[in-house]
Amino acid sequence: MSNSVEITNKLATDKIGKLIWSYSLPSIVGTVVMALYNVVDRIFIGQGVGALAISGIALTFPFMILLMAFGMLVGVGAASRISITLGENKREKAEKILSNALILTFIISGSVIVLSYIFLSDLLRLFGGTQETIQYAEEYMRIIIPGGILSALNFGFNNIMRASGYPAKAMYTMVVCAVLNIILDPIFIYVFHWGIAGAAIATNISYFVGTIWVLSHFLLKNSIIKFRRKNFKLEKDIIKSILSIGMSPFSMQLATSLIFLLMNTTLIHYGGDLAIGAFGIINSINTLIIMIIIGLNQGTQPIIGYNYGAGLHDRMFKTLKYSVVIATAMSTFGFVLGTFFPNFMSAMFTQNVELQTISTQALRISVLMFPVVGSQIVISNFFQSIGKANISIFLSLTRQIIFLVPCLLILPPIYGLSGAWAAMPMSDGFSAIVSYLTIYFFVRRFRSKLNLGNSNTP
Repeated sequence: MSNSVEITNKLATDKIGKLIWSYSLPSIVGTVVMALYNVVDRIFIGQGVGALAISGIALTFPFMILLMAFGMLVGVGAASRISITLGENKREKAEKILSNALILTFIISGSVIVLSYIFLSDLLRLFGGTQETIQYAEEYMRIIIPGGILSALNFGFNNIMRASGYPAKAMYTMVVCAVLNIILDPIFIYVFHWGIAGAAIATNISYFVGTIWVLSHFLLKNSIIKFRRKNFKLEKDIIKSILSIGMSPFSMQLATSLIFLLMNTTLIHYGGDLAIGAFGIINSINTLIIMIIIGLNQGTQPIIGYNYGAGLHDRMFKTLKYSVVIATAMSTFGFVLGTFFPNFMSAMFTQNVELQTISTQALRISVLMFPVVGSQIVISNFFQSIGKANISIFLSLTRQIIFLVPCLLILPPIYGLSGAWAAMPMSDGFSAIVSYLTIYFFVRRFRSKLNLGNSNTP
């Protein structure tokens, strides 16, 4: 118990800068390694199987994001609720949330997996699959889909582990998964000659190991919150509290899946199969930068949530300020990479000259507004961390749907393939403006309420 008290006391008393790095650095390392394994996965497939195989993998992005969305619906929602509940010193309730999250993950992910397997071929055609690429996508997904439950458990309970005060251990879980996948990829693809199926098998094995690792944590005696037999029964209020916050990242992921669908069909029309392959390449690179910022958010989420629950609002806002500065620096670094080194980045994935040319142009255009992307994502996460799910959902959707969809519908008919790439930075810019205005007025209103409350205090 003294260990748990010490961890929660740190959230309320340690210097914010030190606290952010102690929580976020392990998370950033973990998410970067996870993103790197995706990048390495695409590199092995592109160099070892071929250019059309990259296009086939790109077809699976909407599907993979959809599977992840349901994992985030429970995992992120439960993690946020547990942080706030621990801040309120309600440990027993936090353990009920933990057990309910496990049951929900099995129910929701299991249902999604069954439906996905039944309608796989139809969905892949809907996502822009052609006769040349769908064979790669289907071979990959027939293996990946059954492992969706492992992905959901691994990701969701890794977030809960971090939110309950174990950021370093959460990092180790992600690193173990990623390193194992990176080791197995070349063995299965080049040594066993399993092709794209080998990449899928390597992914499932790594998720299985990670799932065993992360779930076993909540059976240990020294864990702040633990699985207890009496809590394994669904409670309506807890389910509602989990899903209400989880709807924000779920909506963002669902929107992302729909955007990938629209993007793929647009790219097929204006650029063909290789344009989808180029999208797969630039998405892998850009996601690497985004995952750094997501790692930062995962680290700051328990800090913001705890201090909000404990009424330490100055510390909450100071955490937000630090996070915005760090995220802006990270996303600006992504802008530099995409602007000045696009040829080098594209060549890592393929030897196909035509695919390299398309990817280079796409990367250079797509990162034009990257310097503001980091702060936009951080602000959206801030509202999620304090339980303001509706605001967080809205800000997430501004970047993913509200602005991007109109841009994708308007620009490509005018500028062709370049217009499809340009839709991304244009949406980033508009969504950043909305996020800045939202946080500005929220802070003003929040502080005025605090001052009014203090003035009425006898």
